[in-house]
Amino acid sequence: MNNSRFAISLHILVLLEKANGELLSSDYMAGSININPVLVRKELINLREHGFVMSKEGKNGGATLAKAANQIKLGAIYQSVKGNYLLGSHKNDPNPLCEVGRDINKHLANLYEETERRLVSELDKQTLADFSARFE
Repeated sequence: MNNSRFAISLHILVLLEKANGELLSSDYMAGSININPVLVRKELINLREHGFVMSKEGKNGGATLAKAANQIKLGAIYQSVKGNYLLGSHKNDPNPLCEVGRDINKHLANLYEETERRLVSELDKQTLADFSARFE
């Protein structure tokens, strides 16, 4: 996941939690995050597909949380945006004739899966409400 999707999604969700049910526009959220509103809308689509937000189209439209912030675990947010392994992978295929090269990807995959399980476990100890409370 060597990208900013988790940070952007968490930022969006904190803004929505702080709005207390008021609809927020993608332009408003983009201004807070300092990114293009198109990127916010893309993340909102993903967050909606995962049941975190609801949105209303049109002039008076916007987004709001679909469920209470204390019901949204940070691990679930991470899982909704994660791409490849957090720690990355080889850009090319290692040499299969090499003792290390032939098995490195298998061992890296095991290491990464265990690391991500631990990461998600730690993230699941906090809810969006817990994280959002840091901004008071």
